Amino acid sequence: MNQARPIMLEPSRERQRVTRMVNPRPVSNRILSSGVVVVHWKQDHYHYLLLRAYNYWDFPKGVVEVDESPLEAAIREVEEETTLTGLRFRWGDVYRETHPYNQGRKVARYYIAESATTEIHLPTNPQLGRPEHSEFRWVDHAEAWNLLTPRVRAILEWTDSIMARPTRQR
Repeated sequence: MNQARPIMLEPSRERQRVTRMVNPRPVSNRILSSGVVVVHWKQDHYHYLLLRAYNYWDFPKGVVEVDESPLEAAIREVEEETTLTGLRFRWGDVYRETHPYNQGRKVARYYIAESATTEIHLPTNPQLGRPEHSEFRWVDHAEAWNLLTPRVRAILEWTDSIMARPTRQR
């Protein structure tokens, strides 16, 4: 991972975002993380890739660096955290952002992609000297719902709504 500065959300964009939130906190700049809801078709439904760091489960994500787009960062983070490559963005580049978290300092943006494989490795992060995550699981919707926090459950529900659209092709 580069030591580049994280990208900050534009203040004008933040103002637009804040007007739609309940009890918004006035924060001029937030760090943008970007990730992917990785899904894999299994028999008759999708499974979701979740990663655990400490006691929290989430989809693969990380900070967007100044020299990359949020989508590029999302793809890079999936590969760095799981060694997974070749994602298929069959629903396009649609995304959803979470409400601010980490005391209002961060926002996470998620895209949706399908993986043809479920083979995951949790490589050592050179800066940490250990993997960033201690566990991964491919889970169905019900288990994902039980493992995720409310902030990330909103992303799960959004993902399901996008994947259920009739325009999608298998």
